[in-house]
Amino acid sequence: MAVEPDLTPDAPSEVQTELLTFRADLVESYRQVTESGDEVEAEELRAEIATVDEELRQLGMRGRLPSIDLPTKKAVKRSTKRRQDSPNLPTRKVSKTTVGREYAGAYRPSMFVTLTCDTYGKVRGDGAPADPGTYDYRRAARDAVHFSALIDRWYQNMRRVVGFDAQYFATVEPQKRAAPHLHTAIRGSISHEVIRMVTAATYHQVWWPNHDRVVYVDRMPLWDMGKRVFVDPETREALTSWDDAVDQVEDPAHVVTFGAQVHSKGILGGTAESGRHIGYLTKYLTKSTGEVVEATSARQADHHDRLHAELSVTPCSPRCAVWLLYGIEPKGANGKMTPGHCKGRAHRRSTLGLPGRRVLVSRKWSGKTLVDHKADRKAFVRQALAVVGIEKPEPDMSRLLWRKVESNDPQVPPRAHLVMRAIAERITWKAEYDRALLAAAGPPGGQETSAIPEAA
Repeated sequence: MAVEPDLTPDAPSEVQTELLTFRADLVESYRQVTESGDEVEAEELRAEIATVDEELRQLGMRGRLPSIDLPTKKAVKRSTKRRQDSPNLPTRKVSKTTVGREYAGAYRPSMFVTLTCDTYGKVRGDGAPADPGTYDYRRAARDAVHFSALIDRWYQNMRRVVGFDAQYFATVEPQKRAAPHLHTAIRGSISHEVIRMVTAATYHQVWWPNHDRVVYVDRMPLWDMGKRVFVDPETREALTSWDDAVDQVEDPAHVVTFGAQVHSKGILGGTAESGRHIGYLTKYLTKSTGEVVEATSARQADHHDRLHAELSVTPCSPRCAVWLLYGIEPKGANGKMTPGHCKGRAHRRSTLGLPGRRVLVSRKWSGKTLVDHKADRKAFVRQALAVVGIEKPEPDMSRLLWRKVESNDPQVPPRAHLVMRAIAERITWKAEYDRALLAAAGPPGGQETSAIPEAA
Protein backbone atom coordinates (compact mmCIF):
# COMPACT_ATOMS: atom_id res chain seq x y z
CA MET A 1 0.00 0.00 0.00
CA ALA A 2 1.51 3.30 -1.10
CA VAL A 3 -1.36 5.68 -0.22
CA GLU A 4 -2.56 6.47 3.29
CA PRO A 5 -6.03 4.96 3.90
CA ASP A 6 -8.91 7.34 4.58
CA LEU A 7 -11.06 5.97 7.40
CA THR A 8 -13.09 9.06 8.19
CA PRO A 9 -16.25 7.71 9.85
CA ASP A 10 -19.59 8.25 8.14
CA ALA A 11 -22.38 10.13 9.82
CA PRO A 12 -24.73 7.83 11.81
CA SER A 13 -27.61 6.47 9.76
CA GLU A 14 -31.24 6.80 10.75
CA VAL A 15 -31.36 3.16 11.79
CA GLN A 16 -28.27 3.55 14.00
CA THR A 17 -29.73 6.65 15.63
CA GLU A 18 -33.01 4.86 16.35
CA LEU A 19 -31.19 1.89 17.86
CA LEU A 20 -29.07 4.14 20.08
CA THR A 21 -32.20 5.92 21.28
CA PHE A 22 -33.84 2.57 21.94
CA ARG A 23 -30.75 1.44 23.89
CA ALA A 24 -30.82 4.59 26.02
CA ASP A 25 -34.47 3.90 26.92
CA LEU A 26 -33.62 0.30 27.83
CA VAL A 27 -30.70 1.42 30.02
CA GLU A 28 -32.96 3.89 31.84
CA SER A 29 -35.53 1.14 32.46
CA TYR A 30 -32.79 -1.24 33.61
CA ARG A 31 -31.47 1.23 36.18
CA GLN A 32 -34.97 1.86 37.50
CA VAL A 33 -35.78 -1.85 38.00
CA THR A 34 -32.32 -2.40 39.52
CA GLU A 35 -33.03 0.24 42.14
CA SER A 36 -36.43 -1.34 42.86
CA GLY A 37 -34.83 -4.78 43.31
CA ASP A 38 -36.65 -6.60 40.50
CA GLU A 39 -33.85 -8.97 39.53
CA VAL A 40 -35.89 -10.98 37.02
CA GLU A 41 -36.86 -7.92 35.00
CA ALA A 42 -33.31 -6.56 35.26
CA GLU A 43 -31.93 -9.79 33.79
CA GLU A 44 -34.36 -9.62 30.87
CA LEU A 45 -33.45 -6.00 30.18
CA ARG A 46 -29.74 -6.85 30.36
CA ALA A 47 -30.21 -9.53 27.72
CA GLU A 48 -32.25 -7.15 25.54
CA ILE A 49 -29.52 -4.49 25.74
CA ALA A 50 -26.92 -7.08 24.73
CA THR A 51 -29.02 -7.91 21.66
CA VAL A 52 -29.23 -4.22 20.70
CA ASP A 53 -25.47 -3.83 21.19
CA GLU A 54 -24.84 -6.76 18.86
CA GLU A 55 -27.13 -5.23 16.25
CA LEU A 56 -25.26 -1.90 16.51
CA ARG A 57 -21.98 -3.73 15.94
CA GLN A 58 -23.42 -5.42 12.87
CA LEU A 59 -24.43 -2.02 11.54
CA GLY A 60 -20.82 -0.86 11.74
CA MET A 61 -20.65 0.98 15.05
CA ARG A 62 -17.17 1.14 16.55
CA GLY A 63 -15.89 2.07 19.97
CA ARG A 64 -17.04 1.20 23.46
CA LEU A 65 -20.68 1.59 24.41
CA PRO A 66 -21.47 3.15 27.82
CA SER A 67 -21.86 0.71 30.68
CA ILE A 68 -25.42 -0.01 31.73
CA ASP A 69 -24.39 0.02 35.43
CA LEU A 70 -23.52 3.25 37.16
CA PRO A 71 -20.01 3.28 38.67
CA THR A 72 -20.12 2.66 42.40
CA LYS A 73 -16.54 3.71 43.09
CA LYS A 74 -13.88 5.85 41.50
CA ALA A 75 -11.52 3.75 39.39
CA VAL A 76 -8.19 2.93 41.01
CA LYS A 77 -5.27 4.57 39.20
CA ARG A 78 -2.05 2.59 38.99
CA SER A 79 1.44 3.97 38.52
CA THR A 80 2.62 4.06 34.90
CA LYS A 81 6.28 4.05 35.97
CA ARG A 82 8.20 1.26 34.29
CA ARG A 83 9.34 -1.72 36.33
CA GLN A 84 12.91 -1.58 37.59
CA ASP A 85 13.66 -5.04 36.20
CA SER A 86 12.66 -4.03 32.65
CA PRO A 87 14.87 -2.03 30.25
CA ASN A 88 13.77 1.45 29.25
CA LEU A 89 12.47 2.25 25.78
CA PRO A 90 13.22 5.34 23.69
CA THR A 91 10.02 6.98 22.50
CA ARG A 92 9.17 9.27 19.61
CA LYS A 93 6.12 11.24 18.72
CA VAL A 94 3.94 8.88 16.67
CA SER A 95 3.05 10.35 13.27
CA LYS A 96 -0.16 9.45 11.46
CA THR A 97 1.58 7.76 8.53
CA THR A 98 1.02 4.02 8.12
CA VAL A 99 2.51 3.00 4.75
CA GLY A 100 6.15 2.75 5.82
CA ARG A 101 9.31 4.15 4.29
CA GLU A 102 10.03 3.85 0.55
CA TYR A 103 13.48 2.79 -0.68
CA ALA A 104 15.01 3.43 -4.13
CA GLY A 105 11.78 5.07 -5.23
CA ALA A 106 9.93 1.76 -5.60
CA TYR A 107 10.36 -0.60 -2.65
CA ARG A 108 8.39 -0.60 0.61
CA PRO A 109 9.58 -3.62 2.61
CA SER A 110 7.59 -5.03 5.49
CA MET A 111 8.49 -7.22 8.46
CA PHE A 112 7.48 -10.72 9.50
CA VAL A 113 7.93 -11.36 13.24
CA THR A 114 7.41 -14.44 15.41
CA LEU A 115 7.14 -14.06 19.20
CA THR A 116 6.81 -16.80 21.81
CA CYS A 117 6.01 -17.13 25.50
CA ASP A 118 8.70 -17.57 28.09
CA THR A 119 10.02 -21.00 29.10
CA TYR A 120 8.28 -22.92 31.89
CA GLY A 121 10.63 -25.91 31.94
CA LYS A 122 12.48 -28.22 29.60
CA VAL A 123 10.24 -30.01 27.06
CA ARG A 124 10.66 -33.06 24.84
CA GLY A 125 10.27 -33.21 21.08
CA ASP A 126 6.49 -33.74 21.30
CA GLY A 127 6.07 -30.69 23.56
CA ALA A 128 5.54 -32.67 26.76
CA PRO A 129 7.63 -31.56 29.78
CA ALA A 130 10.75 -33.54 30.53
CA ASP A 131 9.82 -33.26 34.22
CA PRO A 132 6.11 -32.49 34.78
CA GLY A 133 6.75 -32.04 38.50
CA THR A 134 8.94 -28.96 37.97
CA TYR A 135 7.09 -27.54 34.94
CA ASP A 136 5.51 -24.19 35.90
CA TYR A 137 1.89 -24.87 34.93
CA ARG A 138 0.55 -21.92 36.93
CA ARG A 139 2.65 -19.38 35.02
CA ALA A 140 1.91 -21.14 31.72
CA ALA A 141 -1.84 -20.92 32.35
CA ARG A 142 -1.74 -17.26 33.38
CA ASP A 143 0.49 -16.29 30.47
CA ALA A 144 -1.95 -17.94 28.05
CA VAL A 145 -4.93 -16.11 29.58
CA HIS A 146 -3.22 -12.69 29.36
CA PHE A 147 -1.30 -13.24 26.10
CA SER A 148 -3.66 -10.99 24.12
CA ALA A 149 -3.04 -8.07 26.47
CA LEU A 150 0.71 -8.60 26.14
CA ILE A 151 0.42 -8.49 22.33
CA ASP A 152 -1.55 -5.23 22.47
CA ARG A 153 1.14 -3.69 24.69
CA TRP A 154 3.87 -4.86 22.26
CA TYR A 155 2.22 -3.09 19.33
CA GLN A 156 1.80 0.08 21.43
CA ASN A 157 5.47 0.05 22.40
CA MET A 158 6.54 -0.63 18.82
CA ARG A 159 4.64 2.39 17.51
CA ARG A 160 6.15 4.64 20.18
CA VAL A 161 9.68 3.51 19.33
CA VAL A 162 9.51 3.59 15.50
CA GLY A 163 7.52 6.83 15.42
CA PHE A 164 4.77 5.87 12.94
CA ASP A 165 1.38 4.17 13.18
CA ALA A 166 2.59 0.67 12.26
CA GLN A 167 -0.19 -1.57 10.93
CA TYR A 168 -0.28 -5.34 11.33
CA PHE A 169 -1.97 -8.62 10.45
CA ALA A 170 -1.29 -11.44 12.90
CA THR A 171 -2.40 -14.90 13.97
CA VAL A 172 -2.01 -16.64 17.32
CA GLU A 173 -1.38 -20.38 17.24
CA PRO A 174 -0.22 -22.99 19.77
CA GLN A 175 3.21 -24.51 19.91
CA LYS A 176 3.69 -28.23 20.62
CA ARG A 177 3.93 -27.39 24.32
CA ALA A 178 0.44 -25.76 23.97
CA ALA A 179 1.78 -22.28 24.73
CA PRO A 180 0.53 -19.54 22.37
CA HIS A 181 2.90 -17.77 20.01
CA LEU A 182 2.41 -14.96 17.50
CA HIS A 183 3.09 -14.66 13.77
CA THR A 184 2.67 -11.05 12.63
CA ALA A 185 3.24 -9.08 9.45
CA ILE A 186 4.01 -5.39 10.02
CA ARG A 187 3.82 -2.80 7.27
CA GLY A 188 7.05 -0.83 7.06
CA SER A 189 10.71 -1.68 7.67
CA ILE A 190 11.94 -1.94 11.26
CA SER A 191 15.45 -2.92 12.29
CA HIS A 192 15.91 -6.33 13.88
CA GLU A 193 17.64 -4.72 16.84
CA VAL A 194 14.63 -2.49 17.54
CA ILE A 195 12.28 -5.49 17.38
CA ARG A 196 14.41 -7.43 19.86
CA MET A 197 14.71 -4.39 22.13
CA VAL A 198 10.95 -3.73 22.16
CA THR A 199 10.21 -7.41 22.81
CA ALA A 200 12.60 -7.58 25.75
CA ALA A 201 11.15 -4.40 27.27
CA THR A 202 7.47 -5.29 26.83
CA TYR A 203 5.49 -6.65 29.75
CA HIS A 204 1.91 -6.63 31.00
CA GLN A 205 1.04 -6.29 34.69
CA VAL A 206 -2.21 -7.89 35.87
CA TRP A 207 -3.58 -5.70 38.66
CA TRP A 208 -5.98 -8.27 40.02
CA PRO A 209 -6.46 -9.62 43.53
CA ASN A 210 -4.08 -12.37 44.55
CA HIS A 211 -5.36 -15.78 43.45
CA ASP A 212 -2.62 -18.17 44.48
CA ARG A 213 -4.65 -20.22 46.98
CA VAL A 214 -8.13 -21.67 46.43
CA VAL A 215 -10.38 -20.99 49.43
CA TYR A 216 -13.46 -23.06 48.57
CA VAL A 217 -13.00 -26.67 47.45
CA ASP A 218 -15.82 -28.85 48.79
CA ARG A 219 -18.48 -26.40 49.98
CA MET A 220 -19.06 -23.54 47.58
CA PRO A 221 -20.31 -19.98 48.24
CA LEU A 222 -24.10 -19.54 48.14
CA TRP A 223 -26.24 -16.86 46.51
CA ASP A 224 -28.25 -14.82 49.00
CA MET A 225 -31.46 -13.71 47.30
CA GLY A 226 -32.18 -11.08 49.93
CA LYS A 227 -28.78 -9.37 49.90
CA ARG A 228 -28.15 -10.25 46.23
CA VAL A 229 -24.56 -11.26 46.98
CA PHE A 230 -22.61 -14.50 47.39
CA VAL A 231 -22.05 -15.51 51.02
CA ASP A 232 -19.85 -17.97 52.86
CA PRO A 233 -21.66 -21.33 53.33
CA GLU A 234 -20.67 -21.49 57.02
CA THR A 235 -20.76 -17.92 58.37
CA ARG A 236 -23.28 -16.50 55.86
CA GLU A 237 -21.09 -13.41 55.59
CA ALA A 238 -20.85 -11.71 52.21
CA LEU A 239 -17.75 -12.42 50.14
CA THR A 240 -15.31 -9.62 49.37
CA SER A 241 -16.63 -7.60 46.44
CA TRP A 242 -14.48 -7.13 43.35
CA ASP A 243 -14.06 -3.37 43.90
CA ASP A 244 -12.98 -3.84 47.53
CA ALA A 245 -10.56 -6.60 46.56
CA VAL A 246 -8.97 -4.45 43.85
CA ASP A 247 -8.63 -1.53 46.28
CA GLN A 248 -6.47 -3.72 48.51
CA VAL A 249 -4.08 -4.70 45.69
CA GLU A 250 -0.57 -3.37 46.21
CA ASP A 251 1.39 -5.56 43.81
CA PRO A 252 0.37 -7.09 40.46
CA ALA A 253 -0.96 -10.64 40.72
CA HIS A 254 0.99 -11.63 37.60
CA VAL A 255 3.45 -10.17 35.11
CA VAL A 256 3.49 -11.50 31.54
CA THR A 257 6.58 -11.26 29.32
CA PHE A 258 7.73 -12.73 26.02
CA GLY A 259 10.34 -15.43 25.72
CA ALA A 260 13.91 -14.84 24.59
CA GLN A 261 13.30 -16.40 21.16
CA VAL A 262 12.47 -13.65 18.63
CA HIS A 263 12.46 -14.20 14.86
CA SER A 264 12.19 -11.26 12.46
CA LYS A 265 12.65 -11.01 8.71
CA GLY A 266 12.22 -8.30 6.10
CA ILE A 267 10.04 -9.22 3.12
CA LEU A 268 8.89 -7.57 -0.12
CA GLY A 269 5.34 -7.89 -1.38
CA GLY A 270 4.77 -10.00 -4.48
CA THR A 271 7.80 -12.24 -3.97
CA ALA A 272 7.85 -15.99 -3.38
CA GLU A 273 9.20 -15.34 0.11
CA SER A 274 6.21 -13.15 0.97
CA GLY A 275 3.83 -15.86 -0.29
CA ARG A 276 5.45 -18.41 1.99
CA HIS A 277 5.09 -16.16 5.03
CA ILE A 278 1.49 -15.38 4.14
CA GLY A 279 0.98 -19.13 4.39
CA TYR A 280 2.17 -18.99 8.01
CA LEU A 281 -0.49 -16.37 8.74
CA THR A 282 -3.37 -18.12 7.00
CA LYS A 283 -2.85 -21.86 7.53
CA TYR A 284 -4.92 -21.92 10.74
CA LEU A 285 -7.74 -19.61 9.61
CA THR A 286 -9.99 -22.47 8.46
CA LYS A 287 -9.28 -24.74 11.45
CA SER A 288 -11.02 -24.70 14.81
CA THR A 289 -8.84 -24.47 17.90
CA GLY A 290 -9.78 -28.04 18.80
CA GLU A 291 -8.19 -29.26 15.58
CA VAL A 292 -4.99 -27.37 16.35
CA VAL A 293 -4.61 -28.33 20.03
CA GLU A 294 -4.54 -32.09 19.64
CA ALA A 295 -2.36 -34.53 21.58
CA THR A 296 -0.33 -37.00 19.54
CA SER A 297 1.13 -39.01 22.43
CA ALA A 298 0.17 -40.16 25.91
CA ARG A 299 2.73 -37.82 27.48
CA GLN A 300 1.34 -34.87 25.53
CA ALA A 301 -2.23 -35.78 26.55
CA ASP A 302 -1.16 -35.86 30.20
CA HIS A 303 0.52 -32.47 29.71
CA HIS A 304 -2.71 -31.04 28.30
CA ASP A 305 -4.69 -32.47 31.23
CA ARG A 306 -2.36 -30.83 33.74
CA LEU A 307 -2.52 -27.48 31.93
CA HIS A 308 -6.31 -27.68 31.70
CA ALA A 309 -6.54 -28.43 35.44
CA GLU A 310 -4.58 -25.24 36.16
CA LEU A 311 -6.68 -23.22 33.71
CA SER A 312 -9.82 -24.45 35.50
CA VAL A 313 -8.79 -22.47 38.59
CA THR A 314 -7.31 -19.48 36.74
CA PRO A 315 -9.68 -16.48 36.44
CA CYS A 316 -9.99 -15.20 32.89
CA SER A 317 -11.62 -11.80 33.54
CA PRO A 318 -13.08 -9.65 36.34
CA ARG A 319 -16.47 -11.29 35.63
CA CYS A 320 -15.17 -14.87 35.80
CA ALA A 321 -17.04 -17.23 38.14
CA VAL A 322 -13.71 -18.81 39.15
CA TRP A 323 -13.13 -15.81 41.45
CA LEU A 324 -15.72 -17.27 43.81
CA LEU A 325 -13.31 -20.13 44.58
CA TYR A 326 -10.94 -17.51 46.03
CA GLY A 327 -13.57 -15.82 48.18
CA ILE A 328 -14.03 -12.86 45.84
CA GLU A 329 -17.33 -11.92 44.25
CA PRO A 330 -16.70 -11.07 40.57
CA LYS A 331 -18.16 -8.14 38.70
CA GLY A 332 -21.78 -8.58 37.65
CA ALA A 333 -22.37 -11.57 39.94
CA ASN A 334 -25.93 -12.93 39.93
CA GLY A 335 -27.90 -15.95 41.06
CA LYS A 336 -27.33 -17.79 37.76
CA MET A 337 -23.58 -17.90 38.33
CA THR A 338 -22.09 -21.24 39.43
CA PRO A 339 -18.92 -20.96 41.54
CA GLY A 340 -15.89 -22.27 39.65
CA HIS A 341 -17.71 -22.73 36.33
CA CYS A 342 -17.00 -20.10 33.67
CA LYS A 343 -18.02 -20.43 30.03
CA GLY A 344 -14.99 -18.49 28.80
CA ARG A 345 -12.80 -20.03 26.10
CA ALA A 346 -9.77 -19.93 28.37
CA HIS A 347 -11.12 -22.75 30.54
CA ARG A 348 -12.03 -25.19 27.78
CA ARG A 349 -10.09 -28.40 27.30
CA SER A 350 -10.22 -27.90 23.52
CA THR A 351 -8.53 -24.47 23.60
CA LEU A 352 -6.11 -24.70 26.58
CA GLY A 353 -6.13 -20.98 27.21
CA LEU A 354 -5.68 -19.83 23.63
CA PRO A 355 -7.17 -16.34 23.26
CA GLY A 356 -10.49 -15.91 21.52
CA ARG A 357 -8.91 -13.43 19.12
CA ARG A 358 -6.74 -15.75 17.05
CA VAL A 359 -6.64 -13.34 14.09
CA LEU A 360 -5.52 -9.79 14.87
CA VAL A 361 -5.86 -7.04 12.27
CA SER A 362 -5.23 -3.35 12.84
CA ARG A 363 -7.87 -0.90 11.61
CA LYS A 364 -5.76 0.64 8.85
CA TRP A 365 -4.13 -2.54 7.56
CA SER A 366 -6.29 -2.89 4.46
CA GLY A 367 -7.69 0.64 4.19
CA LYS A 368 -11.18 -0.73 4.80
CA THR A 369 -13.52 -0.58 7.76
CA LEU A 370 -15.29 -3.57 9.31
CA VAL A 371 -18.41 -2.55 7.43
CA ASP A 372 -16.46 -2.60 4.15
CA HIS A 373 -15.10 -6.09 4.88
CA LYS A 374 -18.57 -7.34 5.78
CA ALA A 375 -19.94 -5.90 2.55
CA ASP A 376 -17.15 -7.61 0.58
CA ARG A 377 -17.95 -10.98 2.17
CA LYS A 378 -21.65 -10.55 1.42
CA ALA A 379 -20.93 -9.58 -2.18
CA PHE A 380 -18.66 -12.61 -2.62
CA VAL A 381 -21.28 -15.02 -1.26
CA ARG A 382 -24.08 -13.46 -3.35
CA GLN A 383 -21.93 -13.69 -6.46
CA ALA A 384 -21.19 -17.38 -5.77
CA LEU A 385 -24.88 -18.13 -5.20
CA ALA A 386 -25.95 -16.23 -8.32
CA VAL A 387 -23.82 -18.57 -10.45
CA VAL A 388 -26.11 -21.48 -9.53
CA GLY A 389 -29.29 -19.40 -9.84
CA ILE A 390 -29.83 -18.48 -6.18
CA GLU A 391 -30.66 -14.81 -5.72
CA LYS A 392 -30.32 -13.17 -2.29
CA PRO A 393 -31.55 -9.57 -2.48
CA GLU A 394 -30.41 -7.09 0.17
CA PRO A 395 -33.22 -6.53 2.72
CA ASP A 396 -34.45 -2.96 3.23
CA MET A 397 -33.59 -2.24 6.87
CA SER A 398 -35.19 1.21 6.73
CA ARG A 399 -38.65 -0.41 6.80
CA LEU A 400 -38.01 -2.03 10.20
CA LEU A 401 -39.01 -0.55 13.54
CA TRP A 402 -37.30 -1.70 16.75
CA ARG A 403 -39.20 -2.10 19.99
CA LYS A 404 -39.05 -4.30 23.05
CA VAL A 405 -41.38 -7.31 22.85
CA GLU A 406 -43.63 -7.77 25.86
CA SER A 407 -43.70 -11.22 27.44
CA ASN A 408 -47.47 -11.49 26.95
CA ASP A 409 -47.53 -10.36 23.30
CA PRO A 410 -49.76 -12.89 21.45
CA GLN A 411 -48.04 -12.18 18.10
CA VAL A 412 -44.68 -13.48 19.29
CA PRO A 413 -44.09 -17.17 18.44
CA PRO A 414 -42.86 -19.50 21.20
CA ARG A 415 -39.10 -19.42 21.79
CA ALA A 416 -38.76 -23.06 20.71
CA HIS A 417 -40.31 -22.20 17.34
CA LEU A 418 -37.93 -19.27 16.88
CA VAL A 419 -34.91 -21.43 17.69
CA MET A 420 -35.97 -24.20 15.30
CA ARG A 421 -36.63 -21.66 12.56
CA ALA A 422 -33.16 -20.15 13.02
CA ILE A 423 -31.58 -23.62 12.85
CA ALA A 424 -33.50 -24.50 9.69
CA GLU A 425 -32.48 -21.20 8.13
CA ARG A 426 -28.81 -21.83 8.89
CA ILE A 427 -29.01 -25.35 7.43
CA THR A 428 -30.57 -23.94 4.25
CA TRP A 429 -27.86 -21.29 3.93
CA LYS A 430 -25.09 -23.87 4.32
CA ALA A 431 -26.67 -26.21 1.77
CA GLU A 432 -26.99 -23.38 -0.76
CA TYR A 433 -23.38 -22.29 -0.28
CA ASP A 434 -22.08 -25.86 -0.50
CA ARG A 435 -23.99 -26.22 -3.76
CA ALA A 436 -22.34 -23.07 -5.09
CA LEU A 437 -18.86 -24.30 -4.10
CA LEU A 438 -19.42 -27.69 -5.74
CA ALA A 439 -20.62 -26.03 -8.94
CA ALA A 440 -17.58 -23.75 -8.98
CA ALA A 441 -15.16 -26.64 -8.37
CA GLY A 442 -16.31 -28.47 -11.47
CA PRO A 443 -16.15 -32.25 -12.05
CA PRO A 444 -13.70 -34.28 -9.91
CA GLY A 445 -10.20 -34.33 -11.37
CA GLY A 446 -10.87 -31.38 -13.66
CA GLN A 447 -8.74 -28.27 -13.80
CA GLU A 448 -9.81 -25.53 -11.40
CA THR A 449 -10.60 -22.31 -13.19
CA SER A 450 -12.88 -20.63 -10.66
CA ALA A 451 -11.59 -18.15 -8.11
CA ILE A 452 -14.16 -19.22 -5.52
CA PRO A 453 -12.13 -22.07 -3.92
CA GLU A 454 -9.07 -19.84 -3.80
CA ALA A 455 -10.96 -16.97 -2.22
CA ALA A 456 -12.75 -19.20 0.24
